[in-house]
Amino acid sequence: MSRFHLIAPSGYCINQQAASLGIQRLEQAGHQVENTAVVGRRYQRFAGTEAERLADITELVNLTMPGTIVMPVRGGYGASRLLAHIDWQALAARQQQDPLLICGHSDFTAIQCGLLALGKVITFSGPMLAGNFGAPELDRFTEDHFWRALRNAVYSVAWRSEGPACHTEGTLWGGNLAMLISLIGTPWMPKIENGILVLEDINEHPFRVERMLLQLFDAGILNRQNAIVLGSFSGSAPNEYDAGYDLNAVYAFLRERLAIPLITGLDFGHEQRTVTLPLGAHAVLRNDANGAQLTLSGHPVLKS
Repeated sequence: MSRFHLIAPSGYCINQQAASLGIQRLEQAGHQVENTAVVGRRYQRFAGTEAERLADITELVNLTMPGTIVMPVRGGYGASRLLAHIDWQALAARQQQDPLLICGHSDFTAIQCGLLALGKVITFSGPMLAGNFGAPELDRFTEDHFWRALRNAVYSVAWRSEGPACHTEGTLWGGNLAMLISLIGTPWMPKIENGILVLEDINEHPFRVERMLLQLFDAGILNRQNAIVLGSFSGSAPNEYDAGYDLNAVYAFLRERLAIPLITGLDFGHEQRTVTLPLGAHAVLRNDANGAQLTLSGHPVLKS
């Protein structure tokens, strides 16, 4: 069984019951869950003061148990406040031997990008404690893909996709679209060339999704990649004013301008059903009439 170390670098967990259920589920499955005190911590809208939340990240350097899974309680906002104060090099050095398996998404994307940009540290974009493991019903697809990612040195995810046929490879990177946009022009934005950029978001109207994607396009970031893979954009329903403009219209608009393939339909993001992806790992992407497949390798895994 595994050891989970909880952190809370972002927003206060308003759904304390969900976090408790997540801990209960993990413990009932035989896992050890530590640092649970961070679940109830609060300062304003955040999961503690700046010093407390920064300490969650700083203290990872001193975790000695190999194969520990580090997981945020939830996302929200708050990680951006910490970026200038994190000792990235110390964390990178820590990860060079017996690396921690760091998994999260949403606001946590900012810290994941910083680790990749400044330390070439691979982390996992995947489930978190309250929203996923503490959901009313634990999604078996999500649970299965989480453990597959953390236990297998090479593994694949496949889905029914839309987009042009392609066969390419490169470094997998990305995560939450809004967080990635917030890092443009900062030291924490990864400078990945010829990569495979995977993106998702929540509660963003289609025009805001388009605007953010256009910012990546106009900054030259999209066309420096080998492919773009889009996951779920929960809560992005258009309204009457849109008159037929929706996410599919956004994708069609972008495909007219991009010199690289844009592949959609991946179960990845804020939905209950989501894959787990190692950001910074090597990825091989195939897309054809039978669907798409990402084959991933080079990431840290749990030792048997």
